Amino acid sequence: MMRLPWFQYRAPETVREAARILAGEGPDAMLIAGGTDLLPNMKRRQFAPKVLVSLRKIKELKRNGQAIGAATTLSDIVDRKALPAGLRQAAHQVATVHLRNMGTLGGNLCLDTRCNYYNQNYEWRKAIDFCLKKDGDICWVATASKRCVAASSTDCAPALMAIGAKVRLVSEKGEREVALEDFYNNDGIDYLRRKPDEILTEISFLDSRSTYWKLRRRGAFDFPVLGVGAALRDGSAVIALGAVASRPFLADKANEFLRGKKLTDDVIGEAASLVASRAKPMDNADLDLYWRKGVAAEFVGYALRELRGDDMRETRIRIARQPLD
Repeated sequence: MMRLPWFQYRAPETVREAARILAGEGPDAMLIAGGTDLLPNMKRRQFAPKVLVSLRKIKELKRNGQAIGAATTLSDIVDRKALPAGLRQAAHQVATVHLRNMGTLGGNLCLDTRCNYYNQNYEWRKAIDFCLKKDGDICWVATASKRCVAASSTDCAPALMAIGAKVRLVSEKGEREVALEDFYNNDGIDYLRRKPDEILTEISFLDSRSTYWKLRRRGAFDFPVLGVGAALRDGSAVIALGAVASRPFLADKANEFLRGKKLTDDVIGEAASLVASRAKPMDNADLDLYWRKGVAAEFVGYALRELRGDDMRETRIRIARQPLD
């Protein structure tokens, strides 16, 4: 049985109080919201914080107005039909109902990167002399690499990136707003540009017609091995990719090509090819990496045709194995 390491638990009731604790405890402290990712990682000894700072009692992190509070659960997002379709579809495809009832939007955006050599128990990792991401000095996926290539596994980030989302970060020193595409580094270890003493408090965006398509082996529970977020912004389609690098990102060349163009079959085909050329999955997740790269074009095609107004319900059920309204 894998057990949690010993830790102190703090439950502040305001962002200001949480920021003060986080600043005071320094590197010994970590934030916890739903805990659906952090607690399993602690059991595997990938993290061993001495202090957990809970965000569950902070009501201001659950507000829902022009911005969504970072502690809003994924289930709440699925149920709010006024939210952009792409965000709701992304939230709907995270894990299972039970985990969505606990997991939060902010937690999903800050999800740890994943790799077949990292997401194992302590004894398994010790048997291979660990890896570059934790306790070792070799990336077993790309042994000559000096950078960890663990993959981003957030579903909500590509969906929110496509609609131009921004995140607000708060610390004792002040607060700042960052475009979501600038929130991530392409580094499996240092994957967030959130400073250690900052708290992600809210996510804001302009409402846009949007969609999200996810590739995974099963119809539930699994992390993405490809995520495609797409939206119509200012009359042009915008595409974001997830799970094919250590960060989610906007497909810049394809988005530049799509600017001002109608979504004809030829335009969709060319954009899909441009996106597929940017997808660079590594052999550190489920399914064959060459097949995953090739299928990226198909998923971009699904997303763009749905934005165009095509009826994609039959394909959606075949891919997602469940209806997503």
